[in-house]
Amino acid sequence: MSKDRRDTWITHSGEETEALGARLLGIAPARGSQCRVIELRGELGTGKSTFARGVLRALGVTGLIKSPSYTLLETYDLPDVQALHLDLYRLNDPEELEHLGLADYHRPGHLWLIEWPEKGNGRLPAADLRFQFSMADDGHRIERIETSIAKK
Repeated sequence: MSKDRRDTWITHSGEETEALGARLLGIAPARGSQCRVIELRGELGTGKSTFARGVLRALGVTGLIKSPSYTLLETYDLPDVQALHLDLYRLNDPEELEHLGLADYHRPGHLWLIEWPEKGNGRLPAADLRFQFSMADDGHRIERIETSIAKK
């Protein structure tokens, strides 16, 4: 049985959290590469949206990056990647995901950033990578967990 690999960082500001997201995930995948699904887990206010904003900025999103808290999904058609940002906090029933047409986005050249993936209850593709966000005494704790699926 393989053991998941973990790395941990502490950020002290929103700017540091954005910069970490940009550094870790802000490089577009190679053309034609498999869809990457990234889970962003943690309680409210732990930096998930800020981290996602850093990733999206580094990938080339300009202008306002809207939180998908009410729409559940925001898409960004960029030159090198189609990025999706999902925030499932307000999802009442996992069946609501069927109306978003997510299957159309699970193909090469796509990157998914999913906040509150546990609310998708089995209706989302398996994660390639997970980030766990929490509060620490000296800032925001961000832990990267490379899942077994990413190693295949």
